[in-house]
Amino acid sequence: MTTHNDNYKGFIQKASTIFENRIYTDYLRRFAYGTDASCYRYIPKAVIIANDEEDIKKILSLSHEFNVALTFRAAGTSLSGQASSESILVIASHRWQDIELADDKSSIFLQCGVIGSMANAVLKPYGKKIGPDPATINHAMIGGIFNNNSSGMCCGVKQNSYNTIKSVRVILSDGSVLDTSDRACESENLATFIKNHEPLVTRLLNLREAIFQDRELVALIKRKYAIKNTTGYAINSLIDFADIKDILNHIFIGSEGTLAFTSKVEYECVDDHPCKACALIFYKDILQASYAVASLSANQSIVASAEIMDYQCLLSASSVQGAPASLAYLQEGQCALLVQLEDIDEAALDLKISYINQILADFESVNEIVFSKDSQEIEDNWKIRKSILPLCASLRPSGSTVITEDICFDIDNFTAGINDIIKLFEIYNFKGSVFGHALAGNVHFIITPNLNDENEAHRFGAFMEAMVNMVSERGGSSKAEHGTGRMVAPFVEKEWGAKAYAVNKEIKAIFDPKNLINPDVIISDDPKIHVKNFKQSCTVDDFIDACMECGFCEKACPSREFTLTPRQRITVRREIIRLESMNFRTKEQDLELSELKKGYKFYALDTCATCSMCSTLCPLEIDTAKIAKKLLPAYKGPFKKYIASKSADNFATTLSMARLSINTAKAASFVVGGKRFGSITRGLNAKLSIPFVPESMPSAHNPVLKSKDNGGDLKVIYFSSCINRVIKARAANGNEQEKTLQMAFESVCKKAKVDVIYPTDLKHLCCGKAYKDYPKAAEKKKHELFVKLQSMLLEDENTCVICDHSACSYDLINEFKGHMGADRVFDMPVFVEKYLLPRLDIVKSSENVAIYPVCSTYKGKWSESLFNIARACTDGQVLKHEGTMCCGFAGDKGFSCPDLNTSALKNLSAYYKKSCAADSSLKRGFSSASTCEIGLNDKTTLVWSHIISLVDECSH
Repeated sequence: MTTHNDNYKGFIQKASTIFENRIYTDYLRRFAYGTDASCYRYIPKAVIIANDEEDIKKILSLSHEFNVALTFRAAGTSLSGQASSESILVIASHRWQDIELADDKSSIFLQCGVIGSMANAVLKPYGKKIGPDPATINHAMIGGIFNNNSSGMCCGVKQNSYNTIKSVRVILSDGSVLDTSDRACESENLATFIKNHEPLVTRLLNLREAIFQDRELVALIKRKYAIKNTTGYAINSLIDFADIKDILNHIFIGSEGTLAFTSKVEYECVDDHPCKACALIFYKDILQASYAVASLSANQSIVASAEIMDYQCLLSASSVQGAPASLAYLQEGQCALLVQLEDIDEAALDLKISYINQILADFESVNEIVFSKDSQEIEDNWKIRKSILPLCASLRPSGSTVITEDICFDIDNFTAGINDIIKLFEIYNFKGSVFGHALAGNVHFIITPNLNDENEAHRFGAFMEAMVNMVSERGGSSKAEHGTGRMVAPFVEKEWGAKAYAVNKEIKAIFDPKNLINPDVIISDDPKIHVKNFKQSCTVDDFIDACMECGFCEKACPSREFTLTPRQRITVRREIIRLESMNFRTKEQDLELSELKKGYKFYALDTCATCSMCSTLCPLEIDTAKIAKKLLPAYKGPFKKYIASKSADNFATTLSMARLSINTAKAASFVVGGKRFGSITRGLNAKLSIPFVPESMPSAHNPVLKSKDNGGDLKVIYFSSCINRVIKARAANGNEQEKTLQMAFESVCKKAKVDVIYPTDLKHLCCGKAYKDYPKAAEKKKHELFVKLQSMLLEDENTCVICDHSACSYDLINEFKGHMGADRVFDMPVFVEKYLLPRLDIVKSSENVAIYPVCSTYKGKWSESLFNIARACTDGQVLKHEGTMCCGFAGDKGFSCPDLNTSALKNLSAYYKKSCAADSSLKRGFSSASTCEIGLNDKTTLVWSHIISLVDECSH
């Protein structure tokens, strides 16, 4: 739709007075937030972060006042362009995460910003889950899952949103709220809605009656929705239900945010069977595998899932960490089925395995069919399936665009449909990867055309038309679960026919008469909307070029609510490089480039915690922190580099100066008052970049560390990190501990009869972490420490090395990889769990405690050690906030950029505030990184300290 610039100006001006710092109009953030997982590039005129329903009502009111279109977005993992906007983009995600379970556990209420896997985590203790299970369930949010009618691997049609919805809470274009749940208040319930919206309800029911006057149309709708289908609106709701409540519950499903804003949904819970078995079965080619699918589909009451993956998919997955060993023997052209069976008990599961083995015996497989019940093997198999899209996308040629299609056939046409797709690849000269939910006849495929090339773009357009024609002729769906979006909006009428398309248009007109909610999605007057505004690709850095901007990384990023996410950092960097590489730029492009470069340092570099947690969620293990690590040193001038070098060479003096600085700050804090001094330094930090000194800042200390002979058969070389040689820890009463961290560890080792050895010249040693922005100085200190510790390790095979700060431990362990002694270097909690706990007499307390595994422990895959130690020390509850994977303190960024730490811990802080209100006995938390503990102490009412202090208290 076309909107006059004055309308946008008026909208933005008025919205800015309402939303203040939650409306973004600068080009960098508009470009960054405009990015989603689709192949399209739309840059919104403004981005608004909506925190609650009142915000949404105000935005809708402004939309009508200024005739400006809106697009609502949650996670931005949609693939068909339905979450893109060139008007006003409204983000409703991070403040929309309320989860409430019905008293009888039969249903669950979920706000639109809840990630699918978060809902399942709440339901898991009750043996339940939500029905929809898209491959993106660990990243996609309920708003998108519901509005796309996402299904997935196991749910098929029977357990998708349409068939498991119980109630909805939506805000219509006029700002009115409709809540169809039993707990709705009178002003928002169905009866009030019908009373206040009688013309809308009448028009909807009249449309239903008109459909029933046409038997041919009714038959078409029933046939189309017998298989997966997200092309167009859920017009089946008008024939499946007579009651207006049921119709309204279902008509918004799959509407892709074009009819109303979905605030909350209530899903019926489905069984999550505890007993599972999985088999990865190889066939000589994809057609042979498709024959087996037909037999499996005939037994859908027994088979939970059957996923098909062609040779290209398997090849891309073979490099994934933990990939099944069978992929090493993959032969060209082979295809695999991933088949899962489930039941309530082992005996019933075994019967299913036996039966399915007999069924599959009729189809010659390459490998022996073995169903595994091993949970890790099952997880590894599903890991490759869920990662296929970004994995295949990573193999695309430079400059090409990832196009993901999603079609469905009835099972009788499944083999022929796959064969037709392969023929289309050949006709239009595209190399494709085929995978999908075979049990439901749902096929996904990826092609990677270079859409910067006019001829190839034209060929892609022709391919799309041919594909839709083929699917329509076979009675299939040209969009099965990814949503119509812009990708197939021009083809809705082609697939459905004129009469059904008229129904779709009428539904849009009923709920959005001014066409202001997500225009050009599902219904579009532009026949070429699907081949416009593609993302333009370019080569940037080898460590990020493979990224397809899927957004899987975002939930782990500590700056996701503060500045940019990893996906956004990558997309802005790509645009900067693309614009810089142009031989000729317009004045507008020059201005855009200038704005992007001007803001990139703060938004992408300074506020990146460089924790690399993004890589742990990325199927390709792309580490976006490398952007900051690569670019930030260039901002350090010769003088700063000289100071860093001299500091590293005179490290003992550096630590002395650090202690002096801390003591000076603490003295000032004592005089002024801790809270007030924190506020003063916070303000000075914002204006003058002076370090923030939180009230929780520990005092400095200079411990005298001497080796301890405890008469044991095990010795530990204790490398106490430089930060822990500079600051003291805190005790449960909030005062500084009488025992230092080092003393607590020595005490535990004495009880366990383990000798403690401190490296000589410890005062000069550092792992290099302190010099992370100065690569030369960092490498020098890292190497010095490695040489020192390895020489000590090799002197005695009964000796281990431990470090008392998990971030330093992670770097130290990585430095040792591939070298002698690497298997004897540990983070302190891992060493305590593995070697000390078995030697100790633990007297458990009944205290409820909190734990916080720091990001390095997740990356190193030893985060469970903290929980296991806490569990060994107390019979009380051990609480952990699941959503916070990095605190954003990032060594020194908690001082230099405190807003990053505040933002990263926002949800954790709220969680423990609620926990402490419910349980007044909850006083303490434990972690394994003193810098992170400073932030945790500042942002919560709990007292946080190293886990070793708890072990010391409970051990004898």
